[in-house]
Amino acid sequence: SGSLRKAVLVDGCRIPFNLSGTVYQKDLGVELAQKSLKGLMTKTAMDPALVDYVLYGTVIQEPKTSNIAREAAINSGFPSNVPGHTVTQACISANQCFTTGAEKILSGQADVVVAGGCETFSDVPIRFSRPVRQRLIKAPKAMKKGAAGLLGLTKGLKMKDLAPEAPAIANYTTGEVMGHSADRLSARFGVSRADQDAFALRSHHNAAAATEAGLYEDEIVRTNGITTENNIKGGSTMEKLQSLKPAFIKPHGTVTAGNASALTDGASAMLMMNEARALELGYTPKSILRSWAYVACDPFEDLLLGPTYAIAKVLKEMNLSIADIGVIEIHEAFAGQVLSNLVAMESKKFADDHLDGFHIGELPMDKINTLGGSLSLGHPFGATGGRLVTTASNRMVRGEGKYALIAACADGGIGHACILERYGDN
Repeated sequence: SGSLRKAVLVDGCRIPFNLSGTVYQKDLGVELAQKSLKGLMTKTAMDPALVDYVLYGTVIQEPKTSNIAREAAINSGFPSNVPGHTVTQACISANQCFTTGAEKILSGQADVVVAGGCETFSDVPIRFSRPVRQRLIKAPKAMKKGAAGLLGLTKGLKMKDLAPEAPAIANYTTGEVMGHSADRLSARFGVSRADQDAFALRSHHNAAAATEAGLYEDEIVRTNGITTENNIKGGSTMEKLQSLKPAFIKPHGTVTAGNASALTDGASAMLMMNEARALELGYTPKSILRSWAYVACDPFEDLLLGPTYAIAKVLKEMNLSIADIGVIEIHEAFAGQVLSNLVAMESKKFADDHLDGFHIGELPMDKINTLGGSLSLGHPFGATGGRLVTTASNRMVRGEGKYALIAACADGGIGHACILERYGDN
């Protein structure tokens, strides 16, 4: 029966996350996805024919591979009878794949699911402007009228219409880029430039130390001959960070290139199963997905505050407090966004005004992103969720606690949180 089923993470991996325009500049998004899927199947010695479904996320879609889950799977050795679909939910696309996979498992629709996501900023679809596109669509008909018809197509075109269009970074509804939102949120919650730079520095130092200690060796699959990640700046200093100019609100803003996540190429993948199926196949799972939530807030004022609302929801549902959580992995879109959420969670007034009095309290910094985060490791939009889940599970396996809390913000004012339980503690 459904009540006896448990959605477990068997294992996960990522290809090395690297700055866009560097290591993967010749790879398509679908090729990065294939590298992660092949890496996962090799790492787990899993027969792709036993997979029931593939869920894969990406944000900036290449029109030729709009269902990237299907194209990547079928080109990674998965049999043609394994279905798959693509998820896009901004920076939590892979998280959505993970929880949708759990829903499939818990409802009995699947026993084995592969979930993950990828992103490339090295090769984004750049289009003609809309006025030019509309005329190109009419061109075949106009050509029948000869030169006069073709000349008629140029009527009303302006010089600016000839400029190509890159994918928009600004939110469609608000017209605002996320960095602006982070800057305003930081001001609202009293998070200073120095606070943000110190948090970014901590992220880089943690990531460098974790890499040096080999703590990511179990997660990163060798790709294009390397396992290194080139956004980590272990030698960074406060002086270097404080010398950077504001990137969004000038001249007095607090968000800079140093305390914001960089454009990154990468891919991740996770192998999920119903517990009974995992044991039957001889696997020892790493974690169990216990609770998850998606929330939405006002994109004008609270765009990046979703994690606070989502964390309150999952803690309430599980009847847990922050004291019960041993591992915390929060997506670092911006240092100011993470710190603003921490201030909101600690505030009794915020709890009374916005969380029906549910006071989350202070999140201990010694449990948060101890191996680095998106600021240092990089943030391929569609892939980050897979990194968060895999890292959190591995931290628990290494003895950091019974429960892990994962949280992330996403464009549009959407937030996600989930709670994992270390396998074997239940």
